[in-house]
Amino acid sequence: MIVPIKLENTKEISYNIHIDSLPKLKFDNKVAIVTNPTVAKYHLQKALDSIEAPLVEVIEVPDGEEYKNMDTVLSILDKLFQARFDRKSTLIALGGGVIGDMTGFSASIYQRGIDFIQMPTTLLSQVDASVGGKTGVNNKYGKNLIGAFYQPKAVYIDPAFLDTLPKREFNAGLAEAIKMAIMFDREFYEYIKTANLDSKEDIVNIIAKSVKLKADVVNQDEKENGIRAVLNYGHTFGHVIENLTNYTKYLHGEAVAIGMVMANELAVELGLLSKEEAKDIKETLKKIGLPTDFKIDDVEDFYEHFYLDKKSSKGLIAFILPNGSIGSYVIKKDIPKELVIKALKKFEAKEL
Repeated sequence: MIVPIKLENTKEISYNIHIDSLPKLKFDNKVAIVTNPTVAKYHLQKALDSIEAPLVEVIEVPDGEEYKNMDTVLSILDKLFQARFDRKSTLIALGGGVIGDMTGFSASIYQRGIDFIQMPTTLLSQVDASVGGKTGVNNKYGKNLIGAFYQPKAVYIDPAFLDTLPKREFNAGLAEAIKMAIMFDREFYEYIKTANLDSKEDIVNIIAKSVKLKADVVNQDEKENGIRAVLNYGHTFGHVIENLTNYTKYLHGEAVAIGMVMANELAVELGLLSKEEAKDIKETLKKIGLPTDFKIDDVEDFYEHFYLDKKSSKGLIAFILPNGSIGSYVIKKDIPKELVIKALKKFEAKEL
């Protein structure tokens, strides 16, 4: 199956997302695979066997969101310079969203830009992170605040990579699929609720539908000036949670799951979502095995962290919320602080 990306509205860029067994790939110039030890143990040989090139370098970086920073990017760039990579060379991201983000960002700034390819190995990166060209790293101020929009030359999604994925990471990936379903497609949401998550056919269907939804959004709005911002449902809250826990307590999809529950509480407070639908979403997330609660120690501090979000501008915080029902959305930038605080207080840590 091939899902095309064609960015007609911004610039003439097109590439394909392949959902199938990893094909043979031939290159005329140097190639570097960026991965981490965990992924390399299971999948590096398969990737190497698929590549024909004059030189294939393997660059291993530490595993974990806490290493998604400029120090790691600089270590990738150092190895490229040492191996004398040039502007015709290609980087391949073999791993999850962290590897994809750092590899894409490294490609965007190495000699002002070289090609890169995504080979996502986690469900989260297959349904979402590998598609659309967002690249970047975290810093002490927040998540993905240093980065670039930089599109890959191709995305190769091999569902067989998921065979070695831990259950916790698999569940975290489903959070991103659920996010898109709640925003854009109620029928897809109902499908995920009833899908057999042990069925390869059902999982491939979830991947394919997620990719098609994401591709359609990116085609319309590559640089997040409009509809693409809707893909950040759950992320405005989730990014604060990740930052406050130093990116070590929750997987990204887990933080997004909690973030969706928080966003829904705000939507209920505003009369945009019924309590019944908010409960239905929360129960769906819990059934899958995702966390849905977070204890906020300082509500005011949590609120202030929203201003570090990339979607805030001119002193206004943009909240992505369900609108009326599952499958519909609204971007709200005019919510009074007291209403947001009221929603956050439902998650406030209570003193014993």
